[in-house]
Amino acid sequence: MEINKILEFQKIVQTNLNVDVNSFTLKNHLKLKKEELKWVSEQILARQKSKYKIPNWFNNINIIFPQAISIEQSSSEKTAEYKAKLYQGNSYIDLTGGMGIDSYYFSKSFKNGLYFELQELVFKTTKYNFKELNIQNIQLFNSNSIEFLRNNEQKFDLIYLDPARRDSNKKKVFLLSDCEPNYLEVQKFLLEKTNQILIKCSPLLDISSILKELKFIKNIHIIAIENEVKEILLEIEKGFENQVKIKTINISKKNEEFNFLISEESNAEIGYSSTLKYLYEPNAAIMKSGGFKSISNLFSLAKIAINSHLYTSNQLIDFPGRCFEVLNQLKVDAKEIKKLIPSQKANLSIRNFPDSVEELRKKLNLKDGGDLYIFATTDLTNKKILLVCKKIQKQ
Repeated sequence: MEINKILEFQKIVQTNLNVDVNSFTLKNHLKLKKEELKWVSEQILARQKSKYKIPNWFNNINIIFPQAISIEQSSSEKTAEYKAKLYQGNSYIDLTGGMGIDSYYFSKSFKNGLYFELQELVFKTTKYNFKELNIQNIQLFNSNSIEFLRNNEQKFDLIYLDPARRDSNKKKVFLLSDCEPNYLEVQKFLLEKTNQILIKCSPLLDISSILKELKFIKNIHIIAIENEVKEILLEIEKGFENQVKIKTINISKKNEEFNFLISEESNAEIGYSSTLKYLYEPNAAIMKSGGFKSISNLFSLAKIAINSHLYTSNQLIDFPGRCFEVLNQLKVDAKEIKKLIPSQKANLSIRNFPDSVEELRKKLNLKDGGDLYIFATTDLTNKKILLVCKKIQKQ
């Protein structure tokens, strides 16, 4: 799309943000040229996907977007802002810039930045947007960042890498060795260019495996938004040989943070108990971290079983996750449920239980919804139980 036509067609995009893209295409295939219709339709779809993920860009009518898949692969504004607050300095280089959300936020913490992107359309879009946003301290390159570093003696305060997590068949991958560029192949070289590297990884990354594969990991950040893990960040510091810290955050109305050393988790001893008055379920970031003993120790909570990852107490505490008052404990029986809950309506979760939610819901003749919550789990005696609870709303 020519620059002088962008503003004209942005008006069409803005007036159709809430329409179904397929319906829009059918309705306007005679009114617009094929290329114009394709561009407008892609912009509508991309903006729809960006509304909650990148709200400030969504609300800026001058911003344009690459294909919708770039929105899916991009960092959100919240996670990008989190990353930028971890560092400050003179210079950084973003090896795989994409839409530029991370570079945009890093530019607020560094005096100068370099952005690299191989895909020409994505690069041109970002270049246009940075001009509209009046970003003046980032140099943009439509070329290979690794080759640039090999042919340049410049060193940086930070190297940031968000490797492409799709293979040649466009299928999603999550192992660092399957991503492009393959960090395991270039780590030694990159540490000649900086003392600090930050890598954005898939939420599916196996933390225990990556600790065995990579050297110099200082911190591992697990970032969730509204109880859904979005990113895992690896902070690499050249020569770092001390204990690795896991830092979790659940970004919500009330941000929930929990940090622990891996050695603390390995050496911790905790207590177990039958279910008491209150039940606690850690948020998604903590669940991903594997800090099940550390969270128990910090809050002086007992676990109800080794692998259930549910915690209990007689006194209510402020906990980074969901909190419940336990109303009843039942055996896994549809008749028991019907007797206690005549509506047979409740929110069902499973923890350390052989059936899936769907399978168990069918067995119990249980409908979804309502004010009650049922946890299907296994207790200390390896007995399958149902915990009927009422959720405690946080202040």
